[in-house]
Amino acid sequence: MQITLQLAELITVAIAITASLLLAFVISPFAILLARQVGLIDYPGAAEHKRHSQPTPLAGGIILMLSLPILMSIWNLWNAKLIGLFIGTSIIFIFGLLDDYFGFSATLKFTGQISGGLVLLFSGISVHILETLRPNWGNFAIDSLHILITLLWIVGITNAFNLTDSMDGLTAGLAAVSTGFFTLASLIAGQLELAQLSAILFGIALALYTINMTPAFSFLGDSGAQSFGFLLAGIGILYQPNEAPQGSTWFVPILLVAVPIFDTALVTISRLRRGKPVFQADLAHTYHRLVKLGIPPNKAVFLIQLVALFSCNTAFIMISFSPTLASIVFGLTCFIGIILIAFLEIFSNVE
Repeated sequence: MQITLQLAELITVAIAITASLLLAFVISPFAILLARQVGLIDYPGAAEHKRHSQPTPLAGGIILMLSLPILMSIWNLWNAKLIGLFIGTSIIFIFGLLDDYFGFSATLKFTGQISGGLVLLFSGISVHILETLRPNWGNFAIDSLHILITLLWIVGITNAFNLTDSMDGLTAGLAAVSTGFFTLASLIAGQLELAQLSAILFGIALALYTINMTPAFSFLGDSGAQSFGFLLAGIGILYQPNEAPQGSTWFVPILLVAVPIFDTALVTISRLRRGKPVFQADLAHTYHRLVKLGIPPNKAVFLIQLVALFSCNTAFIMISFSPTLASIVFGLTCFIGIILIAFLEIFSNVE
């Protein structure tokens, strides 16, 4: 596979990153003030996992959704599919914002996430993985499975990013890693508009990471974490490798968000094993378990983000593999993930 990158494309992406970073920083004080004025505050001790020392505004989602349309307009990214992605994200943001303020049940959260997913489907954003396998099931069955897989992916990744939001800087940092690598992947695939959108999100995520680090000036909140997860789920579907065979690239979007998927699997298995509701917040997350093993909090956050970087790099290396070798390495990666889940459950158990 030959990779050809134009200097003009690289400059455009670099400018998009810089502009989004600066704009998010400019908007941040106003968004934080707005969150404080309307009472969008996360108070210490409001739940078992909320151990911050002072009331903190939940302005991350507001910063993201104020910055995004301005930047998309500057770079003229309003094609039909990206309009659908923005509308779907807006639905996720509104439900997340109301959840931050009032507290929603799992049913209401799923309602918002599925509604956003349906917007993507109506905009033509859907997986088509079965088309290459060509099963003899009939068009209706294949289309139905594509819809189901699409909704499962969107809802799953949206929730995965929300669940990882358990420590200052963690989810914003993971979003920055994922969007950064999606920028590179989209450029290599020749998808300039998707690369520009990913670059915009990368810059915003970097700004949010800065203001979310301890001591945090603002938290992402459900509105921010879910919006980032939804956007990355949509970008993962829109990403279409150029010349590389699908057998060597279908796993790329999965590995670019592998850490949130891992944390969600760990938490889900742990809560089911203990007979607790899956959506009941506790200290079963990867971060809390690493701290329980004696790793300092800031180093635990850094370690998780380092693993995310390793996972993303692995995805890029595997693109050059044959489909058979790539599938073997991906299978081994999943096996290692299972071993790590078992290790954390045994040696850093949550009561």
